[in-house]
Amino acid sequence: MLRQFLPILLLTISNIFMTFAWYGHLKYKSTALWIVILISWGIAFVEYCFQVPANRIGHEYFTAAQLKTMQEVITLVVFSVFSIFYLKEDFHWNYLVGFLLIILAVFFIFKHW
Repeated sequence: MLRQFLPILLLTISNIFMTFAWYGHLKYKSTALWIVILISWGIAFVEYCFQVPANRIGHEYFTAAQLKTMQEVITLVVFSVFSIFYLKEDFHWNYLVGFLLIILAVFFIFKHW
């Protein structure tokens, strides 16, 4: 049963790395783009080292659609925290409404009909 939660943990770690790979450079706009790309590729490699096992292990318990849905929800949570605390951006009410609609989608994807 504990092994079922391992994909969620791995997806969370993977998303933390990917968020930094994709958006961390926004605080360093004066750094040359080619340098940022190389650094981002390096970070993305580490991300894949968590993402691939998460999906491999997770597919024993979840469908691919469920795994992708989990990944998207985790991405939104990680990105929200990242944008607020790292990029110092505001979180607006309409973001919350959009996230609630995504949670509604999660309900429909995980519900056994």
